[in-house]
Amino acid sequence: MSISANFEYKEAEQKWYQYWLENKFFESTPDERKPYTIVIPPPNVTGVLHMGHMLNNTLQDVIIRRARMRGYNACWVPGTDHASIATEAKVVAKLKAEGINKDSLTRDEFLEHAWEWTHKHGGIILDQLKRLGASCDWSREAFTMDEIRSESVIKVFVDLYNKGLIYRGYRMVNWDPEAKTTLSDEEVIHKDVNAKLYYLKYKIEGSEEFITVATTRPETIFGDTAVCINPADERYSHLKGKKVIVPIANRAVPIIEDDYVDLEFGTGCLKITPAHDINDKAIGDRHNLNVIDSLNDDGTLNDHAMHYAGKDRFVVRKEIFKELEEKDLLAKVEDYNTSVGTSERTGAVIEPRLSDQWFLKMKEIAKPALDSVMSDEVQLIPEKFKNTYRHWMENVHDWNISRQLWWGHQIPAWFYGNGKEDFVVAENADEALKLAQEKTGKALTAEDLSQDKDALDTWFSSWLWPISVFDGIRNPDNEEINYYYPTQDLITAPEILFFWVGRMVMAGYEYRKERPFSNVYLTGIVRDKQGRKMSKSLGNSPDPISLMEKYSTDGVRVGMLLTSPAGNDLPFDEDLCVQGRNFSNKIWNALRLVKGWEVADGEPTEAAASAIKWLDERFKKTMVSIDESFEKYRISEALMSTYKFVWDDFCSWYLEAIKPAFGEPIDRKTLEVTLDYFERITVILHPFMPFISEEIWHLIKERKEGETLCLQAWPEAAESDEALLSDFDQAAAVVNGIRNIRASKNISFKDQIELVAPAADAIPTAFEKLIVKLGNLSSIATEGAGDGPGFTFLAGKYEMLIPAGDAIDVEAEKEKLRADLEYQQGFLKSVSKKLSNERFVSGAPAAVVDGERKKQADAEAKIKALEERLAAMS
Repeated sequence: MSISANFEYKEAEQKWYQYWLENKFFESTPDERKPYTIVIPPPNVTGVLHMGHMLNNTLQDVIIRRARMRGYNACWVPGTDHASIATEAKVVAKLKAEGINKDSLTRDEFLEHAWEWTHKHGGIILDQLKRLGASCDWSREAFTMDEIRSESVIKVFVDLYNKGLIYRGYRMVNWDPEAKTTLSDEEVIHKDVNAKLYYLKYKIEGSEEFITVATTRPETIFGDTAVCINPADERYSHLKGKKVIVPIANRAVPIIEDDYVDLEFGTGCLKITPAHDINDKAIGDRHNLNVIDSLNDDGTLNDHAMHYAGKDRFVVRKEIFKELEEKDLLAKVEDYNTSVGTSERTGAVIEPRLSDQWFLKMKEIAKPALDSVMSDEVQLIPEKFKNTYRHWMENVHDWNISRQLWWGHQIPAWFYGNGKEDFVVAENADEALKLAQEKTGKALTAEDLSQDKDALDTWFSSWLWPISVFDGIRNPDNEEINYYYPTQDLITAPEILFFWVGRMVMAGYEYRKERPFSNVYLTGIVRDKQGRKMSKSLGNSPDPISLMEKYSTDGVRVGMLLTSPAGNDLPFDEDLCVQGRNFSNKIWNALRLVKGWEVADGEPTEAAASAIKWLDERFKKTMVSIDESFEKYRISEALMSTYKFVWDDFCSWYLEAIKPAFGEPIDRKTLEVTLDYFERITVILHPFMPFISEEIWHLIKERKEGETLCLQAWPEAAESDEALLSDFDQAAAVVNGIRNIRASKNISFKDQIELVAPAADAIPTAFEKLIVKLGNLSSIATEGAGDGPGFTFLAGKYEMLIPAGDAIDVEAEKEKLRADLEYQQGFLKSVSKKLSNERFVSGAPAAVVDGERKKQADAEAKIKALEERLAAMS
C-alpha cells in the first residue's frame, strides 16, 4: 500500500470525526457493562473555544477514550450553560446596537430576542469541541434552560423552600451596577487598589466645633444617618448625646457609641451609612438608625444626593472632593491601600446594597459535602486543594440565589398582597393559585397573583448538572440515573471549586444521598511564556482553532498535554505545538519506512530476533508506567511515557535494529511483528492523538466497514523481564559510545571497526549481534582491552576500546591527551593548594570543603586514566 509523503491532517480530521459520528461510536446506552461517566463542565452559551477549554476538554477526551478502550460503557455528556449575566449583557448590547432599549420591552419580548441569540450563537463552542476531537455522546446534548433542566431547577427550588432551606430576606448583598443584579459572595473578586482616604469635617450642631471623619467613599455621605465613636474614646466623651451636620447634605444626625469603632483607624470617628456597608448596617440595627439608600441600580446617585443626582458614583467622588474643599469641609486627603470587591462577571466595582433577595441556607447541606472530600470519598486531585475546600465549607455563607435578570429561570414565587409574607412558592401558576387561595381563604383569581420578576443564579441550575443530565430530579428512579450516577471523573478549573464543584457535591448528597463523582481533577491555568494568565485584554492568548489549522489537532493536543500537571499552571509556548507536530511526522515517517520495505520469506536475523524480544519487554514496562500515571491522574506523564516509547524505543532503536541492509528485503515474520507493534502503538496513542492513530490503524491492514480504533482493547500491563531490559541498556550504552567516537573522530559510519571489551560480561550475549549491527563492527574482542593506541569510552561500568586503525592519526590523538593531562594537572594543583590552607579547611562550611575534596579526587582519577592511555599508545 502506498503511503503519501505527508500526513494530510486536515482531510483526516474531518474524515474520521464524521466516521465516528456516523457509526455512533461515542453514543452510550445502559447495558451489562460497567459505566464510566463524565459530565462536561458546561461552557457558557456565549462562549468560544479558548486555551483553558482546549486543555480541559483534551484531558476529558483522553480519559474517556481510554475508558472506552478498556471496555467500559463510556459516556461523556456534553452541554452548555445559559450564563444569565453574560448572555443578558450580550443581548442587551445587540438590542442597543439596533436602537432598542431593554426597558422598552416586556419580559416575553426580551426573552424572544434572548432565545434567538442563543439559537444562533449557542452551538458555536460545541462545534469547536468537535473540531478538537471531543468524543462526547452528542445525542445527549443538554442545556441548562432546556425543558428537562428547567423543570428540575424549579422542582428543587420548591423542595428546598418547603424544607425551610430557602428563605426571602432583606439583607445586605453584593450589587453589580453594570449587570444591575446581585452576586453571591463567591462571585466577588477582591483586588488591592491604591485609593484615597478623605478626612471630612462634620460640624457639631449648635457649635462652631468640628469632628473629622475618614472615609474612602465621600460620595456616600448622602446616606449617612449617624457618626459613631467608641465609648472608651476619651477624646470624644464631651460629644455624647450631641448631633453633627452631614457635609453638603446639611442634615443633623446623632453621634452614637459602639465598640465596633477602631480607636486607631483614621480619627476614631466612623460615618454610619447603613444602606451601603454591611458593618454599618449591623451598627444601624443595634441603634435603630434610619436607612437612606442614595444609589440607583446602575451606580448613579439618586435624588437623596441633591445636585449630584443622576451622576455616576466615581464622577461624584471627584466632583464632591472639589466642593468639600471649596466649603472648607475637607481636612486632608491621604493615599491609602485598600481592598475593593469587583464583579467576577463584569469587573465592575461592587456596591454593598440592602435588598429583598432569596437565600439558600448552606450550613446544613454543606456538612456531608465537607465530610466526603475530607474522607476522600470524593478525591480532589491534586490533594493540596482539600484545605482550600475545607476552609470554604467551614465558613460558608447563605447563598444569595436571586438575580435581577430576565434571562434565566424565573423564581417560582407568586405574590398576592403587599405584606412581606404575602407570597407562595409553587412549580407553576395553577398550583400557586391553589396555595394562595388556601393560605388566604379568599377566592383569588390568576389576575391577583404576580410572579417574582427575578431569575435564579445560573449556578443554581449547574449545581444539579450530574443529576439533571440524566433526568434524576424529575424522575429520580429512572434507568439512566441509576446506571450512570455517580459519575467517575470531573475535570475542571480550581477557580470554580466553590461556585460549582462544592455545590454539586451538596446537591448530590441532598438529592441522591451519595457523591456526584469519585474524582475531581483540577487543571492549572494556561499562562504565556512570561507567566501571565492568557486573556483577550492582554492579547497573549492564541486562537485554538488557528493553532489546530497550523499544527494539526493532534499536534496541539500533544503540545498542551506535555506540560500540564494537575493543579499546576501550564506555561504554554507555541513551540510545544511544533513538538507535537514533529511527533506526528515522526510516527508517519516510521509508517512510510516500514511500509516501503520489500518482503521475502525467511527467518529473522539474530539482531532482529533480540530486538523483538527486547521491545516486547519494553512495551510491558511502558504499559505499567502509563497505567500507573493514569491511575494517579498524571496525564502529562502518561503521554511522556508513550512519547518516549514511540520515539526512542520503537523508532530510534527497534526500527534501526530490524532495518534490512540497503537494497535487501525484510523477512516476513519480522515485518508482521513490526506491524503488530505499530498497531499496539496506535492503541496507546489514540487517547492523546485520535486522528493520526485512527488513520494509521486503517493503513496498517485492511479493516472491515464500521471497524474503529476507538473500540480496540487497551493493552493489559504485565511484569517485564528486568534482566533482559538491563542487558539491553548495557548494549545501548555500548552502541552510543561507538557512535560518539565515530562522530568525534570523524570515522565514517560506513567503515567497519573493531571493538575491544575488558571482560565477556561487558557485552550482553543476547544483544551481541545487535551491537555489531548498530555499531557496524567487524568484530568484538574481549581480550587485550587497553593495549595499543585507540579510543576509549565508558559503557556502564566498563571501559571499552576502539583500536586505532590506519585511518586514525595517532600522534594527533596523543597530543590531545597530553593537552588534557596538562589541564587536569594544573587544576589539581589549584585545588590541592586550597585544601592545604588550614584557614580555608577550618573556616569554610563542611559542604564546601567536601566539594573541593571531590574535585581533587576526580582530577586525580582523570590524570591516572590519561597517563595510562598515553602509555598504552607509546
